[in-house]
Amino acid sequence: MRKITNSELNRPSAEVFATMKRIPVVVVLDNVRSAQNIGAFFRTGDAFAIDKICLCGITATPPSRDIHKSALGAEMTVQWEYFATTAECVQQLCEQGYQAIAIEQVEGAVMLDRLEIDDTKRYALIFGNEVEGVDQDVVNLCNGAIEIPQVGTKHSINVSVAGGVVLWEFYKGLSHTLK
Repeated sequence: MRKITNSELNRPSAEVFATMKRIPVVVVLDNVRSAQNIGAFFRTGDAFAIDKICLCGITATPPSRDIHKSALGAEMTVQWEYFATTAECVQQLCEQGYQAIAIEQVEGAVMLDRLEIDDTKRYALIFGNEVEGVDQDVVNLCNGAIEIPQVGTKHSINVSVAGGVVLWEFYKGLSHTLK
């Protein structure tokens, strides 16, 4: 077995990537405080060809050396928009026809392993602050919620890890729309 070189991966250039189709998913970061977590979302968003990332409240925005450390340039390939409040962002996305889904432990949340993704819908996935999670006022604006099943002693996983887990499921369910 031999590791494949980067050139053998045949990834598109940034210019080609900018013209490619995207899965109908917007990531909303609700007051995420760690620039490294934000950068990880950019890198994961690039990997799975999401529409864009909405950075809300205290969430840092590019250009940022700290975001770049984990994004490794994906902050320049994934579209992003800043909103002063997450509520304003979610309201706007809902008006545009997105299904707003909080990634949060709330009453009535669908467990990720039981999620059925409808490829006729567009999704706004809201990920919350590292300590407080998704703000309750934002949860109240959502059409639903997804919970990631966990069996360990901790109550949650890192927000950027949660992003990778959830975005992989949406990519699996929607990647056929890229063709």
